[in-house]
Amino acid sequence: MTKYLVVEDERFAYEELKRMMQVLRPGYQLVGWAESIEQTILLLQQNKIDLMIVDIRLSDGVSFEIFEQCPVNIPIIFTTAYDEYALQAFKVNSIDYLLKPIEENELETALAKFERNHSLHSTTPQYRKLEADYLTHNKKNRFLIQIGDTFQYVETHEAAFFYSEDKYNYLHLFSGKRYIINYSLDMLEGMLDKEIFFRVSRNCIANVKAIQKSSRYFGSRLKLYFRPECPHEVLVSRNRVSDFLKWMDGIL
Repeated sequence: MTKYLVVEDERFAYEELKRMMQVLRPGYQLVGWAESIEQTILLLQQNKIDLMIVDIRLSDGVSFEIFEQCPVNIPIIFTTAYDEYALQAFKVNSIDYLLKPIEENELETALAKFERNHSLHSTTPQYRKLEADYLTHNKKNRFLIQIGDTFQYVETHEAAFFYSEDKYNYLHLFSGKRYIINYSLDMLEGMLDKEIFFRVSRNCIANVKAIQKSSRYFGSRLKLYFRPECPHEVLVSRNRVSDFLKWMDGIL
């Protein structure tokens, strides 16, 4: 059963969302209603939640603060009376952004998108094997990116490296441009061609063609030098050095 949480500081808006959810998804279970950032964090810590419906402006601040204090990987449908938060919502784990007053058909579209994107993400061993088998033969060959109000794609081979910084994940191209993407590095590891890309550190996955050189570093680690230059220092940990060198040598 899908469990969801509503974060909304206006009671009427909450009651209307609850009513629409009971009509559109009577099989979903409402686990709680939070009116503030503090209440939301408490409910997240106490419950297993599959989906969040979150108003952006709350009585005690902006809801993005929730995810700064309590990082979660839960799909989110954002609701708001304002449209200036669209790009920031996209950077969080959002699946849709609905402007108030919310119509049933808009909520239905968002729920369908949630189900389409997340219903297969089962934790069963059978699913994990199916997913691994699929990714073995079907590597991600392009990424959708957003620039202002427009969308475009870039080919995966254009990526010099992927890295995480300040709670965001970036795709950095050989051209020097970088874009925020909605994939964690853990997700990317399973999507990318292992002959070309390697998880060189906790916060960086590199394209072999972007690594200019590596040198020995204190603590039996390796320091990597990139072209284009990486925004932060990248060190290969001691227990990853052997695998990294084999990968550089074409041994998988």
